[in-house]
Amino acid sequence: MKRRFIICLVMVLAVGILSAKEVTDPPDRTLSPYFFVQSDDPETDRLPLKATSAEVNVVGVIADVTVTQVYTNEGKRPLEAIYTFPGSTRAAVYAMKMTIGDRVLEAKIEERQAARQQYEEARDQGRTASLLEQQRPNVFQMNVANIMPGDEIRVELKYTELLVPEKGMYEFVYPTVVGPRYSDQPDDPGHPDSWVKNPYLHAGEKPTYVFDLNVELASGIPVKDVTSPSHKVNVAFDGPGLSTIRLDAAEKDGGNRDFILQYRLAGNAVESGLMLYEGKEENFFLLMAEPPQRVKEKQIPARDYVFVVDVSGSMRGFPLDISKKLLKDLIGRLKSTDTFNVLLFAGGNRVLSPVSLAATEENVQRALDVIDRQRGGGGTQLLPAMERALALPSTEGLSRSIVVVTDGYVHVERQTFELIRERLGDANLFAFGIGSSVNRYLIEGMARMGLGEPFVITDPKDAGNTADRFRSYIQTPVLTRVRFKAQGFDVYDVEPISIPDVMAERPVIVYGKWKGKRTGTVTLTGIGGEGKYRASFDVKKVKPRSENHALRYLWARKRIGILSDFAQFGEQEVKDTVTTLGLTYNLLTAYTSFVAIDKRIRNEDGQLETVKQPLPLPAGVPDTAVGDYARPKMTSRLAVMPSPGARMQESLVVTAESPMIDGSAEPRIPETVEPALRILKVIGLDFTDVEQTVKSVTKQLKTCIKATGLSVELVVTVDANGVVTTFKCNGDDIPDEVKDCLETAVRQMALPATISGGTFVLKLQG
Repeated sequence: MKRRFIICLVMVLAVGILSAKEVTDPPDRTLSPYFFVQSDDPETDRLPLKATSAEVNVVGVIADVTVTQVYTNEGKRPLEAIYTFPGSTRAAVYAMKMTIGDRVLEAKIEERQAARQQYEEARDQGRTASLLEQQRPNVFQMNVANIMPGDEIRVELKYTELLVPEKGMYEFVYPTVVGPRYSDQPDDPGHPDSWVKNPYLHAGEKPTYVFDLNVELASGIPVKDVTSPSHKVNVAFDGPGLSTIRLDAAEKDGGNRDFILQYRLAGNAVESGLMLYEGKEENFFLLMAEPPQRVKEKQIPARDYVFVVDVSGSMRGFPLDISKKLLKDLIGRLKSTDTFNVLLFAGGNRVLSPVSLAATEENVQRALDVIDRQRGGGGTQLLPAMERALALPSTEGLSRSIVVVTDGYVHVERQTFELIRERLGDANLFAFGIGSSVNRYLIEGMARMGLGEPFVITDPKDAGNTADRFRSYIQTPVLTRVRFKAQGFDVYDVEPISIPDVMAERPVIVYGKWKGKRTGTVTLTGIGGEGKYRASFDVKKVKPRSENHALRYLWARKRIGILSDFAQFGEQEVKDTVTTLGLTYNLLTAYTSFVAIDKRIRNEDGQLETVKQPLPLPAGVPDTAVGDYARPKMTSRLAVMPSPGARMQESLVVTAESPMIDGSAEPRIPETVEPALRILKVIGLDFTDVEQTVKSVTKQLKTCIKATGLSVELVVTVDANGVVTTFKCNGDDIPDEVKDCLETAVRQMALPATISGGTFVLKLQG
């Protein structure tokens, strides 16, 4: 019996039905990461990056890093390789060179569009060329064109960064992999965020290249407690203040998680002091002052906390497990005078209560129960969640702190920073990055905007200690009313312009330039736990050192970061100012790039294959971060897979256009459908969660009505735990055995926990 069906937005297509054209050119694809499928064409090497390594030299508090990428073409066709890789959020990238055989080519810094044009012209002419672009302050893209068969090309880039101790512990972090970013933007090669569309290996697959790292550590104060919580290392001490750290040979596949090195100085000392550099045209200074004791707790008012928690697909497993432990520690130990609220977000968002709740035992347990039921699923819609969190009503007289917990796998960093800056009000914001390779640019930028502190947890065993540190920070600040003053010393272009309350036990840092005579003093003042605080330095006693040349890069990077993060000028003014800084100080920025071009024409006909180097999923991140949909049969290309939330023809289950949590989603109507199975309505649940859950029993549901010709509507209700509680089967003359079969399949469904449960409706055609 035929019936007219509601036509939904996305086609329901079985794997075998997809044509090559439909896979290659879907009409409604988003900029989404996808799973890598090795080409069956032996002529083309799809994995040209063979090794990446880092040589790190730390002198005092400044790290200078040389990153080397080795590209080799083991195929039979000329290649253009594209590799997206991460960098430190504090990195000032100041040099690049390319080596082909015995020829060494130093890269030039150029305005971004000019560099791209020069690179493409050289590529099309058959010249070997490399281009380094910044996609985010911590995400870079390397293009290497005309890698000829048998070539080995080495690309080196150099950057410097400042190491800032916390509680006497110094930490150097070398990010190794860019986590997949959720995006709902249309798939357009010309889109500025097209780098988001990158191939990934499946969870647990080893990187396809060798990873290595060595550190030379030199300090004027004896070094102790040198450890790496992320990788196995071998440490050799060459003297009290000298040590060498080598990555263990067993870690050659360790490029799927951040490398972290931690060390202390004797007596838990901090290398506070004044550093000077005299240049040909400009002079620079850096002041690092050790923090005082904390403000006494009795001086701090009662507090209100809003916890904004990411429960999307990329958080499933390891990151979400850590988040649960963290939140149990934080919420479970709130004071009776505190209030709190919880907002969970994935493709949509939902809030525990319209207003903050008193931290009673009953309310705390209610929140913990909701959090504990989360499994992780769906996209990562951070902006709507932040808008809702910032709009929640606050109680007068309470000091509000917003705590954001996420892996940061989004592409809307700039928009998020601007939203926080404009809407934060009198609150503070603290950001927790959870996972083995979090988006530190987002985490640190949110904390800067929120005048709070960033935290990163890479290991479950660290969650409790980090929660303790956070409580210590939030309950008692270190220093308030902080002021910087120079007397008899002519300083200018000082950053930061004003210093907010210091919440963490880390030094206060001031950058700037100076001119004229090297005389006078620089002083920091404020109020600490034991009263007035003062740290003063006599400039005459500090000699400028040539090895402090990194100060010019660090100052420029700091200024660029402030311009970009705080958007204090209009968009064009920001672009012009950052471009000038990049060209003046030879720095990679959003608007300046490094380009190196060989003069020789090596590829006479100009024909070449372009391949994107696949990235490993960060350790502990599941396939749901990319989208574990059934893959169509491929021949000689890379399969494009949808991320959670992407509207794709490859999907086996129909979705509405917008995932909803606390409302219903009505499907929109396309021109064509395959009406075997459709989701008609979702109320009170995340649409993506429903889609993924229904997908898990699609085969059983279709088997139940196969060849019956029946049209069946299923109404399914789940409780707050995601368990099916009621099942209703609507349709004409449906045999009992079909109803029983359908109910058996539906009862196998298990959705993520919600605050109050919900209902969804399916339509099946036999």
